[in-house]
Amino acid sequence: MLDLVLGLDIGGTSSRALVGDLRGRVVGSGSAGGGNPNSHPPRQAVAEVTAAAAAAMNGLEAGSVRRVVLGMAGISKMTDPQVAELFDEGWRALDLRCPVRVVSDCEVAFAAGTAAADGTVLIAGTGAIAARVERHRQVATIGGHGWLLGDEGSAFWLGREAVRALLRALDRGEPVGELGRAVRAELLGTGPDDADALRKQLIAAVNGRAPIALAELAPLVTAASGTDADARDIVARAAAVLADTAAGARRPGEERAPIVLAGGLTADGNPVGAALRAELVRRAGSPAPELHAAGPGAAGAAWLAALDLTGDEPARYPGI
Repeated sequence: MLDLVLGLDIGGTSSRALVGDLRGRVVGSGSAGGGNPNSHPPRQAVAEVTAAAAAAMNGLEAGSVRRVVLGMAGISKMTDPQVAELFDEGWRALDLRCPVRVVSDCEVAFAAGTAAADGTVLIAGTGAIAARVERHRQVATIGGHGWLLGDEGSAFWLGREAVRALLRALDRGEPVGELGRAVRAELLGTGPDDADALRKQLIAAVNGRAPIALAELAPLVTAASGTDADARDIVARAAAVLADTAAGARRPGEERAPIVLAGGLTADGNPVGAALRAELVRRAGSPAPELHAAGPGAAGAAWLAALDLTGDEPARYPGI
């Protein structure tokens, strides 16, 4: 019977699973809805996670799966005995009897970007966090404090800065630029022409929604960054604070250790990602660190599971 591993990448909006062998071959994959028990009722989260795993294991013998790694943000939730028992029930329903290791999304992202044992991972999406990885294990984090206390450079941060830029223009009686007009249209439609009335409606609209909804404005910033001064300034400041976050996770002497970039804002085609890469290279000087883009999280989790099983560096899965 062929030895297989199962990798799970669990988020608030989707759950993805990959089954692979020890030669780097993918033999099954699956997806389902959000399965993070921090953002969904635990029983619902388990149902989504097991649905993704079942799809990936379809047609395979459960006994051939020798290791499972599940990556997610907020892994402390899994220390709750009730949550842990619900997940154990899910594994039993799948007839999985092998060890299951829960790791942070940072560990999974790092493994999805490089086979190196040590380095830094920076995730910038709705939130932002960096971590130092040693021997494939997360040993320290910087940031990731949530929208109220931090997440500088994140999509939430970009959206908030966009609204603040518009409010400053209204306070000062300055012309509203391309970004400001886009923010106004997104939040209010047309809105009033009077600056004082517009300011009050903007404040009411933002405070009437969940704070994290400001992240939905981030694409307006990146779209306008080529032509709008406010948007360009926000992108530059985001790159700087994200580089600060990454630097905080690195020790002296690690200048050449790889940095893995994950999350939508770090993508090559995103202006924040492009500015971030330039900033990291500028700060490092020569020689610059290796910059890697994280591949699929489920593949990174499966690779960690294979590493757990073999103890040696296993073959990499497609996309990582």
